[in-house]
Amino acid sequence: RNYIQSTRYERDAKLRQQALNIHGYSCFVCGFNFFETYGEIGRQFIHVHHINPLSQIGEQSVNPITDLVPVCPNCHCMIHRDKHILTIEELKQILKINGNKYSSAHIRSSSFFLF
Repeated sequence: RNYIQSTRYERDAKLRQQALNIHGYSCFVCGFNFFETYGEIGRQFIHVHHINPLSQIGEQSVNPITDLVPVCPNCHCMIHRDKHILTIEELKQILKINGNKYSSAHIRSSSFFLF
């Protein structure tokens, strides 16, 4: 048998909530807001992204103002899709370049985002 040892960092629910209280529930990349699109079922639903991955910063303290931002699940997946973790600004530029075929109304609609 082969055993693999890894380090797992716990995410702090209090820091997550602080970040959402500060930044709100709209995606920092595309602006999508689940409550605005889906109503009550979407209230307070969003992923929270660590600007600096926990795997890189270790147990260093996380500042909810500067280190955590809300992102929709699609944008969060795109940020982490490759070995190179995209920055928020890099993904915004990709969306700006490639998303120009969609109007802002389409970008904010649920048909654009497949979960």
